[in-house]
Amino acid sequence: MTDAHVESAHVGRPERRTELDAIRALVVVGLVLFHSALVFDAHDDYYVKNAETTDATMIAAGLGAVWAMPTLFLIAGLGAWHSLRRRGAAGFATERLLRLGVPLLFATVTIIPVPQWLRLRADPAYHESYLRFLPRFFDVRLELSSFPFIVQGKHFESGHLWFVVMLLAYALLLALVLRWLPRDRGRRIRDRLAVAVQRRGAVLLLPALPIALVTALHGMEEAYAGWSRWAYLLFFLYGFVLAADERFRTAMRRDATLALATAVLLLAIGMPTALAMSGTPGADPFTDMTALAIGVRVLYGAAGWCCVVAILGLLDRRAARTRTPDPQGGLGKRLYGYLAPAVLPLYILHQPIVVGVAYGVVGWDAPMVVKYLAIAGASLALTVAAYDLLVRRTRPTRFLFGMRD
Repeated sequence: MTDAHVESAHVGRPERRTELDAIRALVVVGLVLFHSALVFDAHDDYYVKNAETTDATMIAAGLGAVWAMPTLFLIAGLGAWHSLRRRGAAGFATERLLRLGVPLLFATVTIIPVPQWLRLRADPAYHESYLRFLPRFFDVRLELSSFPFIVQGKHFESGHLWFVVMLLAYALLLALVLRWLPRDRGRRIRDRLAVAVQRRGAVLLLPALPIALVTALHGMEEAYAGWSRWAYLLFFLYGFVLAADERFRTAMRRDATLALATAVLLLAIGMPTALAMSGTPGADPFTDMTALAIGVRVLYGAAGWCCVVAILGLLDRRAARTRTPDPQGGLGKRLYGYLAPAVLPLYILHQPIVVGVAYGVVGWDAPMVVKYLAIAGASLALTVAAYDLLVRRTRPTRFLFGMRD
């Protein structure tokens, strides 16, 4: 098999789906608000905690977590298909190492230790300087059984860059598989799936079953926004497959309303049950292997896929109605042009800034809502400012944060 395995490498660039970039930007902005809220969450062990906490954040977090990160993985899979068509497997792997591996390494060395150090600094008895803490942060070992997080240590973590770690690992695995998978076999599998989803509801049911099964049996990993790492792999692969044939996109548009109704129904059943279990001592809907916990996770996994289909399908319907051949100027286009390439740098930058701002704000004598608004507003402004002033303006910094020239 050649590097041109995913059809011909001599293809033009696909039409840019601006609604996908808008989703990515929305999720990253939402993460600033979400991580700011974790400062006040009664259950999450966030880096900095307010003295007064609340259970309200758990509900909002659950409604966001069910679709946000799965959507990012699926969009990444869509992009992987087009990148592989242009570059081939070897070129795609190289491009992913540059676009994801370089910023991952740079951020791990420079900014990822900061939240861990501030967590320790929250203890009044801890006085170690940041420079003295760094060697302990990088005291690591390799654990292949924790793939893709094979670098482990007492203080070391990938932090919020777990998303980048997974995305890079899954992209490289995909390139390796496609390098050796017979081309005809891949096309036959794609064609069979495309024929299958032509039946109404099939684009919901067929992909939802593996996700629900993995979520039920492997459990939900709280550190990774409430999803199993292997469920994320499925979302990424689904995105890759969906981009390969227009019939999949047509099916998602057709079944978007059904997907939304199904997602609402599944969440209406599963979320109250999960919240009730969370309030029961000794019960954990994320990992328990009781019939009730497994059932909750089945509903959550299926609802997550339905949410993704509903969001992408409905937005695609709207884009098809409003898209013009050559849109001219306007505030919306300028804002899109600014945010579309900024998503990865903003994602990398946001959490250390949130933690740093929260570290100073939690000591205020003020109501929780005032503190939250201060943390969220200041963090969002500082994240955008850091991107604009420190990242986007020079070629070296753009390279270090995974931006194209």
